[in-house]
Amino acid sequence: MDTLAPLLDTAFWLSVAAILALLLFSAFFSGSETALTASSRGKLSAQADKGSRAAAVALKLTEDGERLIGAILLGNNLVNILAASLATALFTRLFGESGVALATLVMTLLVLIFAEVLPKTYAITNPETAAARVARPIRLVVILFSPVVAAVRVLVRGMLRLFGVRADPDSHILSIREEIAGAITLGHNEGAVEREHRDRILGALDLGERTVEEIMRHRSGIEMIDADAPPEEIIEKVVNSTHTRLPVFQGEPENIVGVVHIRDLLRELNRRMRAEGKGAGTEDLQVLDIARPPYFVPETTPLDEQMRQFLNQRRHFALVVDEYGALHGLITLEDIIEEIVGEIEDEFDIRTKHPIEWLENGDLLVDGAMTIRDLNRETDWDLPDDEANTVAGLVIHEAQTIPAVGQIFEFHGCRFEIRGREENRVTRILIRRTGGAP
Repeated sequence: MDTLAPLLDTAFWLSVAAILALLLFSAFFSGSETALTASSRGKLSAQADKGSRAAAVALKLTEDGERLIGAILLGNNLVNILAASLATALFTRLFGESGVALATLVMTLLVLIFAEVLPKTYAITNPETAAARVARPIRLVVILFSPVVAAVRVLVRGMLRLFGVRADPDSHILSIREEIAGAITLGHNEGAVEREHRDRILGALDLGERTVEEIMRHRSGIEMIDADAPPEEIIEKVVNSTHTRLPVFQGEPENIVGVVHIRDLLRELNRRMRAEGKGAGTEDLQVLDIARPPYFVPETTPLDEQMRQFLNQRRHFALVVDEYGALHGLITLEDIIEEIVGEIEDEFDIRTKHPIEWLENGDLLVDGAMTIRDLNRETDWDLPDDEANTVAGLVIHEAQTIPAVGQIFEFHGCRFEIRGREENRVTRILIRRTGGAP
């Protein structure tokens, strides 16, 4: 005790106080880093809109993540190194050469527990609240260290460029769409989000990633009106159709010259009845006189852009053409909306057989024309739809041929057996899982 007494002087206690203060600063920097990087910009924005100035400051800080992290790391390393140096000097004074190892052990435990794990655990439990609390002092730190951080940034990027690496501070940051999609998918996997809700939200997010070609009705399934057909035949076809708009062709189906709306036809018939009496004939009715001009769109148009065009032009119906201008199919506003909310049926729709038939052994008998996206939605699978839109198209793409009935293929974790074919079109496919999830 008599030997240690002279060492426990004012300088000793000042060193202890400085080390504790530096540990507090280290805890502040560590917690701030976790809070500001883990906080949701969406939640911070919502708090800022409600009048929280601290949240607004935190939101502004997170806009330049590289500058923010650089300033925090610089401050954190400064205080940690200084604290370790003071502790080494203090323990060396007390215990001699063995004090270096003892100082390393003690400071490692103190920094780990009180300057890393404890503040980061607190920050991660409620990152938005913690981010708002530390935003103002961290802003001062960022401003104070900005010259040093800028110099370090230039140095680091220069060194990376020597190795052929170009640093993009935003390249690693998930886009808003990806962030939302990831959160929704994770919530569904954990049981917090229903599949229907997941499909609707992801469907809306995917509109910009998908094209008209992927959801259009192929020209082989389009109801059309021949402009040269007798008026009675045209009227009967329009009235008995489940659709309110029908394309009008002249000469050959590829030559679309107009689109007739059932309301326009009824208005014309009503006008004739009023002008000529109830017995007015329709022999001289010209369907082209009441048809509206056709609206053509390229098959590569993104769905969100096409929906915007529909709304801006007050249209609900468009004919899809390929790069050569040939008719490829048609798309309606309802088709795009169904990609978000699912199938929409009214009292006039003809109820058709569901494209998936679940067998007792767990196999699926699928309509070949069913889209891969709809199959994935129904089964929670992840079959790729990059090269084909329909299940039949996927089989043909993988087989590199038009398969015959009875042929079996295995790919993407599934076994595909051809059960039906009409001419060159695969109509029915039996699908069985073979192991790994597709």
